[in-house]
Amino acid sequence: MSPLGIVAGGGSMPLRVAEAVRRTGRPVCVVLLDGFADPALWREVAFADRLALGQIGRLVGVLRAAGVQDVVMCGRVERPSLSALRFDAEGAKLVARLGPRAMFGGDDALLRRALELVRELGFNPMGAQEVLGALLVEEGQLGRHAPDEAAWVDIRRGAEVALALGRADVGQGCVVQQGLVLAVEAIEGTDAMLARAGGLMRAGGGGVLVKLVKPRQDRRIDLPVIGPDTVAAAAAAGLAGIALEARQNAAGTILLERDATIAAADAAGLFLQAIRPTTLLKETET
Repeated sequence: MSPLGIVAGGGSMPLRVAEAVRRTGRPVCVVLLDGFADPALWREVAFADRLALGQIGRLVGVLRAAGVQDVVMCGRVERPSLSALRFDAEGAKLVARLGPRAMFGGDDALLRRALELVRELGFNPMGAQEVLGALLVEEGQLGRHAPDEAAWVDIRRGAEVALALGRADVGQGCVVQQGLVLAVEAIEGTDAMLARAGGLMRAGGGGVLVKLVKPRQDRRIDLPVIGPDTVAAAAAAGLAGIALEARQNAAGTILLERDATIAAADAAGLFLQAIRPTTLLKETET
């Protein structure tokens, strides 16, 4: 069996993928993205190399030398400016092939074109959820707390806004309180958005974080993610709960450390509600 290639960004998800694959007996070839992945997390799992984001030619060489065919790219990576990247020779050639529409568009446009190049290079890109099926959740209430009627109004409003953001390839989430959009997610990420929303909360309570898959994005990379840190940030912002997208066609919002995340929400008094946004909005129309 050929090794599974793992291109690891920040956070715990790449490590969880590696550990799950190793338990099946399949070897892994892990490349850490320097400045994003924390080598200290990988003391128990050997990694093949640490590479800067622009060292694409070297990355391809490492994966090919290991006999990798299937590749998972996962973990947090902040999109840098082009001027900050130092591409190696092969990386410069590949970036030129991406084209200006991908390079200067949203994350989804860039990642979809990048996945096309991954396939052209002879690799098969896979989503982390294909390895860790439990990352996705079914529709319904998670944990002890449920959204009340006012929260459902905010969830529906948030779903409308998040889908519009996704169609424009801007972001994957927003915060809504009492029908008002307090913040939308762009390049700053969810935690920064929540911190900003916390300073805009109105008297009277409520407030919901909604995290959805972009309508046209490739399901194998960059799915929205929540975990214990998201719950802590939502609680610090004074929100009532979080709505995440339930599993649909092997996609949805990834729920990291499921038990710990639900326990944290329960302890903070927050609801976690998995929704199917298109179904929810159709019900609202009728």
